[in-house]
Amino acid sequence: MFNGPEIWIIVLLVVVLFGGSRLPKIARNLGKAQSELKKGLAEGIADSKKDETPETDSN
Repeated sequence: MFNGPEIWIIVLLVVVLFGGSRLPKIARNLGKAQSELKKGLAEGIADSKKDETPETDSN
């Protein structure tokens, strides 16, 4: 996908656009967003599996 020089160019552009002091905050927020996404996906999968189980009719 990306080779060595392209990655360095992207990193340089990010540092220039956002500044070195804001990068840790941006990375922290991305990490939180990723963990929330994973948690939401896990909950969705659990709900869909719960819905797939056949319910017993007690009548």
